[in-house]
Amino acid sequence: MSDTAKRAAARAAMEEISDGMTLGLGTGSTVDFLLDLLAERTFDIVGVATSQATAKRCQELGIRLTTLDEVATLDLAIDGADELDPHLCLTKGGGGALLREKVVASLARRFVVIATADKRVERLGISFPLPLEVVPFASAPVQRRLESWGLHVQRREHKQAPVVTDNGNLLLDTVIPGGIEDPGGFDARLRAIPGLVETGLFVGLADEALLGTVDGSVLRQSR
Repeated sequence: MSDTAKRAAARAAMEEISDGMTLGLGTGSTVDFLLDLLAERTFDIVGVATSQATAKRCQELGIRLTTLDEVATLDLAIDGADELDPHLCLTKGGGGALLREKVVASLARRFVVIATADKRVERLGISFPLPLEVVPFASAPVQRRLESWGLHVQRREHKQAPVVTDNGNLLLDTVIPGGIEDPGGFDARLRAIPGLVETGLFVGLADEALLGTVDGSVLRQSR
């Protein structure tokens, strides 16, 4: 989807922000447009970054940051999604920040998703592999367990080297034939596997999605 659609979603998210807020700031290309807009405004806000990449960009733009050591709750979290279904369940983790993104989303009074309209799907797991974060020690046993369920699992690599998350873990991109019928139940089943730290399934966390389109308009989806 075009940058026009991403900018439209980011602009719509700016309407959710007001002075004095503590914001959870997500990771990804659509959030990058939001960070640019935040830097142009004079909002007195402070952010909690979901990744080292977002933290670096905030520092470059002059956006003030804090940590979860300093704040217990967030007024608003804004983040992207790789897929979202009609019930506002999400798959996330294409940028590798799923664990921190889920922590931040869980601490927010309100969680708004910004994405492009093509991210909407009828069933999760059809158009995008589900990312899973695993500790390195357990990556092989976890992969074997998943493959025994009939899933197709690929360790994420870049230039023939394993991708390592900001938490020092590995990522397994998992294809579920036929998609995910019950996101909540499947998430619980996955997280019961020892060594699997977190899944890219975000169930019951998002309050609203702002979906940009190629003509610059925004579709809204609420839970």
